[in-house]
Amino acid sequence: MLLHILNRSPATSEVYRQALAAMGPADRLLMIEDGVQGALESLAGRFGDLQGRLYVLEEDLAARGLVPLSADSVIRVDMEGFVTLTEEAQRTVSWF
Repeated sequence: MLLHILNRSPATSEVYRQALAAMGPADRLLMIEDGVQGALESLAGRFGDLQGRLYVLEEDLAARGLVPLSADSVIRVDMEGFVTLTEEAQRTVSWF
């Protein structure tokens, strides 16, 4: 399993499409920094059927005031959860 880390907003960048195309069936995607905008109800649908494999860093959501606007389908993780995801992954791939 690979952990893909996305730090660009899907509202302003198409790099999320490259990340999705590169993902395997067991890979996970974590949105950080401006990428957390992808957790918004209006943008989460762009990530297709990643149910149970789409994560967002809660601290970055909170820093942008987006916690109440995040979709229920996106799993929120804190920094400890971020570390756990990296430990579980064979390697990480950053998309920016």
